[in-house]
Amino acid sequence: MTDLGTWPGAGAQPAGPPSGSLADLLERVLDKGIVIAGDIKIDLLDIELLTIRLRLFIASVETAKKAGIDWWETDPALSSRAARDALSEENAQLRARLEALEEAGPDTTEVTR
Repeated sequence: MTDLGTWPGAGAQPAGPPSGSLADLLERVLDKGIVIAGDIKIDLLDIELLTIRLRLFIASVETAKKAGIDWWETDPALSSRAARDALSEENAQLRARLEALEEAGPDTTEVTR
């Protein structure tokens, strides 16, 4: 009978993709970015009732900016700078309206929007 321990390669790990930690995989995905796209379509008797298109882009902030994606910087709900800019713009509009009303004089009773 043959001893399995004496075969060449006995005890060696099976060949396959190199294993890495979850952190390494996440770092690679965030560095390069990954896009997941899909469509969900609901038909009834060849009549399209609903179509949902899903697009998901997973990447680091730097990779997203390289791809031209930076919507979080201009959304007032997500960015304090964008919120300040929105308030400054509204303030400037209100000041312009007030100035126009003051120039019109006291005879103006209707406020235009």
